[in-house]
Amino acid sequence: MTATVSIPRQSSPPDEPSRPPEDGWHKFRRRALTLLIIGLLIGVPAGYLVISANQSRNSGKDKEAKYSATGLTEGWPTRVQRRLYDVWIPWDATDVTSYETNNWKTSRLYVQFSTSDDGLNRFLSTLKATPSSLKKDDLAIGERDRHVVDWAFTGPGPWSGLTHAQKNPAPTLDVVVNRTDPQHPTVYVVSRTIP
Repeated sequence: MTATVSIPRQSSPPDEPSRPPEDGWHKFRRRALTLLIIGLLIGVPAGYLVISANQSRNSGKDKEAKYSATGLTEGWPTRVQRRLYDVWIPWDATDVTSYETNNWKTSRLYVQFSTSDDGLNRFLSTLKATPSSLKKDDLAIGERDRHVVDWAFTGPGPWSGLTHAQKNPAPTLDVVVNRTDPQHPTVYVVSRTIP
């Protein structure tokens, strides 16, 4: 047998004044404050999501534009690309453009830049070569690669080139140099690697 216990109801303390009924203005203010808080609790995270989605979409569009580019684009290749393709660009290089292609068989990085005589010497030294290693009228970059980036090599010269062959998986570099402006040679490089 269980006993039920009833608890007496407590009445409000006698010294506490009773609250007057809420007037229309107070009711409106309380409801407006409640709506404002609810709106902020929903609106701030929703706004953050919209901003974040726009940034993500814009980032995707930038990457899509970069990777859908066909042909040389202005700007230095990334450090990762330069390291992967073993292409060193002198610090004083100007008019730097690059383009990368990848497929299941071969990956290529095309780079074009102008530099000083000293910059050319430093570039060639990274290939364990010297200016005398460049063979006159040797257009080491083949027709296929020239066609990919619209290099014609028909302007005034002198033109010279070399191939820096390395054992796989190290890349092979084909280099062509145009000395139309003897103080600022233009260098064309195709680095290809087999993944």
